[in-house]
Amino acid sequence: MSYHKINRILVIGLGLIGGSLAKALKRKQFATLIAGFDMSPDEVRQGLELDVIDEGFNELAACVPIADLIVLAVPVKATHQVLEQIKPLLSSHTIITDVGSTKANVVAAARDVFGAIPSGFIPGHPIAGSEKSGVIASDDQLFVKHKIILTPLPESDPSAVQQVARMWQATGAEVLQMAVERHDEVLAATSHLPHILAFSLVDTLAREQDSTEIFRYAAGGFRDFTRIAASDPTMWHDICIANKQQLLNQIDNFTAGLAELRTAIEHTDSQAMTGVFTRAKAAREHFNRMLTRSAYSLNRHQDHVTFRVRKAMAIQGNTRVPGDKSISHRAVIMGALAEGVTLIRGFLESEDSLATLQAFRDMGVVIEGPHQGQVKIYGVGLHGLCPPPGDLYLGSSDISMRLLSAILAAQEFDSRLLGDDLLMTKPMVRITQALRTMGAQVDTADGGVPPVNIYAVESLQGIDCTMQVPSAQVKSGLLLAGLYAQGKTTITEPVMTRDHTERMLQHFGVDVQRNGLTVSITPGQTLKAADFNVPGDMSCAAFFIVAAAISPNSDVVIE
Repeated sequence: MSYHKINRILVIGLGLIGGSLAKALKRKQFATLIAGFDMSPDEVRQGLELDVIDEGFNELAACVPIADLIVLAVPVKATHQVLEQIKPLLSSHTIITDVGSTKANVVAAARDVFGAIPSGFIPGHPIAGSEKSGVIASDDQLFVKHKIILTPLPESDPSAVQQVARMWQATGAEVLQMAVERHDEVLAATSHLPHILAFSLVDTLAREQDSTEIFRYAAGGFRDFTRIAASDPTMWHDICIANKQQLLNQIDNFTAGLAELRTAIEHTDSQAMTGVFTRAKAAREHFNRMLTRSAYSLNRHQDHVTFRVRKAMAIQGNTRVPGDKSISHRAVIMGALAEGVTLIRGFLESEDSLATLQAFRDMGVVIEGPHQGQVKIYGVGLHGLCPPPGDLYLGSSDISMRLLSAILAAQEFDSRLLGDDLLMTKPMVRITQALRTMGAQVDTADGGVPPVNIYAVESLQGIDCTMQVPSAQVKSGLLLAGLYAQGKTTITEPVMTRDHTERMLQHFGVDVQRNGLTVSITPGQTLKAADFNVPGDMSCAAFFIVAAAISPNSDVVIE
């Protein structure tokens, strides 16, 4: 089944998570109607008064049949009962997802209720929350820069998975996917265990004779760690039952680790203690870097830096240089436009290539990473891009603007490309003029500089173009646009330019013909997902090559 555009979303359960999701989607105008259901008339009333939802309901029969997507924001223990209640009311096209922090029991409940799990049932879990509760605590920023884990099943329709992912991305969250069993194992360690430890610590200290003095002089670290012990006890009781075995495994692991540390302290084993503390510190810093990573790298290059150069002896050793930037751009583009999942290794996490990556995220492509040079892209196909929520900001990346202009010229929606002060001065005349010869509707500011405004057209037309000025970027843009055009697109260059795009299109299953200085592409082809290793950047290697060449007796291997 193919699931159509989401017009009406129903959130069942207007607590903190359900209310925050509804509020965020309403602010982003993600759907035509954001409706809410709750057993409590007061929660529904407050949801309407606080502008969290467009419409409120206390009867499922009145709201379930009209919903395109239903979010079950109820306690995990209540999932089975709610699914039983909504089953006879569902439309055939309705997508169902949930927010439960355990997934195996949710899937079991769905199997029990439906027999065969519907293709539109997509379990999910937002890694966000607060000790506050109720719709009054709704926060439309709750999910920004937080992770959302989807656990699609073998029965899940990919288009339904994509719709749920796009919904969460609209809230500012990063969407990941993993297996049900792996989710419950990971969450037992990273969420459930810390909560259990916080509850246990506070309960233990509260039973001490001098508990009043203990809490009175507790420092910030104690308050920060035990804050989560103020969470809903009923909810955590249910989670412990639902994820019992995985949680017991993690408690056992933690108990063993704590026993080792206790032994080290008892025997004043400095080496063992230092080992625990240094490993933990390094792991925590790495975890912190992951949490603070955004779509664009930090602007540390703007800080004042002083370089001191001293004469060196012979240079010896092996090194691997960063991935090629222009190829990193193209890998993201082709992975996004391919059908299937592409894993990119060696991706260069530069400002420019991250701008391309973020632009595709803004157009609904689910992308995991980058992490240590790896990027996982869930391709949407040539015609699967969605209108971005606003202007596409590309930082200082002129290659992003030129290549994206070509792709966007063939889409069924309008778009606008902006950049930083530097990019807004760079002319885009050659690519925009070339696209206009294909029938694209594109305009720029005076002088051919950004912003680039692109308007939807019925179709592009293939062209036979002889370039007067060599440009790999313009050639690449025309080839990408040619995938969407009516008829063959042929480009003749005055001299040979880099052929990254031609080679990579072939890697992704596209037939590209080359005859001397002429390259051509026919439309109607499909890009197929293919793992890709980005080669090292030769320009980065130049520094090591020169250093070794001018230093006698040097021996450097560059991978």
